[in-house]
Amino acid sequence: MDRVGRWLVIGLSLVQAALAIGFFVQAPAAVQLWPFEGTTSLTFIFVASIFAAAAASTLWVALRRDFGALAGIGLDYLAILIPVTVFGFRLGAERGDKAITSFASVCALGILYGVVLLLWSRRHPIDDRTTLPGPVRWSFLVFVIALIILSGLLLAQVPNLIPWMITPTLSILIGWIFAGAAAYFIYGLIRPAWSNAAGQLIGFLVYDLVLIVPFAVRLPAVADQFRLGLYLYTGFLVYSGLLAVYYLFVHRPTRVAG
Repeated sequence: MDRVGRWLVIGLSLVQAALAIGFFVQAPAAVQLWPFEGTTSLTFIFVASIFAAAAASTLWVALRRDFGALAGIGLDYLAILIPVTVFGFRLGAERGDKAITSFASVCALGILYGVVLLLWSRRHPIDDRTTLPGPVRWSFLVFVIALIILSGLLLAQVPNLIPWMITPTLSILIGWIFAGAAAYFIYGLIRPAWSNAAGQLIGFLVYDLVLIVPFAVRLPAVADQFRLGLYLYTGFLVYSGLLAVYYLFVHRPTRVAG
């Protein structure tokens, strides 16, 4: 079971990685899968960063066979996809839009995947020999607070929080994505094992790498209403990226090379 499941997870993670590349370069085959009007280039890059982060976190766990750490990933899927699925079905029905309904149906399959990951993880103990370093623990707490506040404001459709133009529909979708990320980090605080946090930091690092260059390029010419948000978001990417690099590749007790 574990062997078959591991290869299925690796295969699905590679599909997610391929979708991340497709959305990043805005390949027609990928863009056509996204049914929401008013999606700008930066929104597609943001979507790419989410797919890339999910692929990286899950691949890390699968390749290391640390299946106990799948619980947080499964929880992340559920926290994002349950509300997005409900929202998508409702929106598709209201607009009579079959493309949005199909999108919601795919999200429903993602919920099933999250449940499978969560149940699978329960069969395996998590490796807690190395605990969460203090700076990572406090950083996760800050991430949770920031994500909860931001997701709440986005769900309320407060404008100009994201440093590019988004529609009210996309504000809700991105709000649920950030709420799901908060749930993932909350789980990391509840189960403060390094094997849990490593996957989170690897996902965060990949997320940062996808976004940092598009954001940096935009800094000199950003519109005034987005300037503060872009500075704050970029600073957040830089900090979280440096945190991940240090604890994954430099700090001896936690670095991936041992």
